[in-house]
Amino acid sequence: MFEYAVFIGAAVNLFGSSFYIKETLQGDTKPNKVTWLMWSVAPLIATVAAISKGVGLAALPVFMSGLCPLLIFLASFVNPKAFWKIEKFDYLCGFFSLCALILWAITREPLVAIAFAIVSDGLAAVPTLVKSWKYPETETVVAYIAGLISASTAFLAIRNFNLANVAFPAYLVMMCLFLILANYKNKLKFV
Repeated sequence: MFEYAVFIGAAVNLFGSSFYIKETLQGDTKPNKVTWLMWSVAPLIATVAAISKGVGLAALPVFMSGLCPLLIFLASFVNPKAFWKIEKFDYLCGFFSLCALILWAITREPLVAIAFAIVSDGLAAVPTLVKSWKYPETETVVAYIAGLISASTAFLAIRNFNLANVAFPAYLVMMCLFLILANYKNKLKFV
């Protein structure tokens, strides 16, 4: 019964991302295009890998964590203030995403793809984490709060707690918490 909460989480993620998209289109939010592209690739790889490993509804929040960034990435082309600065680090992120696909194709081992997808997604997050920390006004935190809610619902749908089921949703929860903290650090007394 609780596993159907992933549909609510998916709707919340899409709803929160719509605010980010709206503010991007208005020019108020300035997404790093490389980050958002990489954030779409890695979770979509992890989704395919998880489904091939037999993960059921728990894969929906992971899928949404790829679909929503893809929509934001596409919206960022309308915003002339969006960042598009490709550096060595961005190429490294792309390399890890490519490695996830290649290693999964070679080994046919979904856990390898999930592990590389997490590494790739985490590396892709660094530019936005730094930007959020230094310039929180360039971000729309409601998308990260919605992502946190969506990722958390995956745990309600997991029937068999193993690495394939838990790894990417747990990573997503932690990353969303880091991004929320980076955006609200000035409002928190302990940071």
